[in-house]
Amino acid sequence: MLTTRTGGFAIGFRRGWSDWQRDLPATVKWAGDNQLGVIDLGGDADSEVAITSAAGLKVGSADLKGWQGLITSDKAKQAESIAQNKAYIEACAKGGIHNFFAVMLPDEPANSRSENFSLMVEGLSELAPVLEAHQSYVVIEGWPGPGALACTPEGYRALFREVSSNSMAVNFDPSHLIRMGIDPIRFLEEFAPRVKHVHGKDTEIMTEAIYEFGTEQPATFDKGHGFGSHFWRYTIPGHGNFRWIKAFEILKSAGYTGAVCIELEDENFNGSEASEKLGILAGANFLASC
Repeated sequence: MLTTRTGGFAIGFRRGWSDWQRDLPATVKWAGDNQLGVIDLGGDADSEVAITSAAGLKVGSADLKGWQGLITSDKAKQAESIAQNKAYIEACAKGGIHNFFAVMLPDEPANSRSENFSLMVEGLSELAPVLEAHQSYVVIEGWPGPGALACTPEGYRALFREVSSNSMAVNFDPSHLIRMGIDPIRFLEEFAPRVKHVHGKDTEIMTEAIYEFGTEQPATFDKGHGFGSHFWRYTIPGHGNFRWIKAFEILKSAGYTGAVCIELEDENFNGSEASEKLGILAGANFLASC
């Protein structure tokens, strides 16, 4: 199976939304045939892990269910989300899944960030005991979606301070940091001990477009980029700005033993089964050379 040259980290991919990936048995067979040994699953991993295990693939992460339900002022909704996710974590852990992916998106993004931060701490604190009992983690990705929390160094640092559990972890995805202007290597140097999963996704910054359009508002006439804006776009590893070898050196020094999974969001590859498979494999083979 493919691994990175630096660190020997297993290489896989995050299951996407395309029609060909809806057929999980066929998808994992294709993965195995192409030396991909890890797959990230969605919110039905408890019922799907038997399929991936039978094909010899490990699960890098499984999505938590209903992320916004953890960060809401509706106490009944929050309690339901917590109970559902506790049962889901227990069921997945029996199948060998220990990383649970989430983005800290609040149910009510119009609320003040401080209010939503407190609600996030409440929800995650309730999940911490079941995660600890099963040696599992919430791996938080820093996608800067509407009202997103824990997507910057300030946010991650505050979360780890307020939720006193090592079950709170980072899903390191450099693409989001690059688009926000946050140094991803410096971030990794600070948070590497908390990283339990890595997404293989990059970002290209177009400096000429920054001059032309700036970064604060959309262009008037320019179409912009798929999976991006007018001055940045997500790419497969190797087609963007990130220093992958340096990152793997940092992760290796920190004792990281997890996987690197391609998350395919690239306008040059998304759109057809053939091009998406090409993009995943191109990114995976680049990572294997790093």
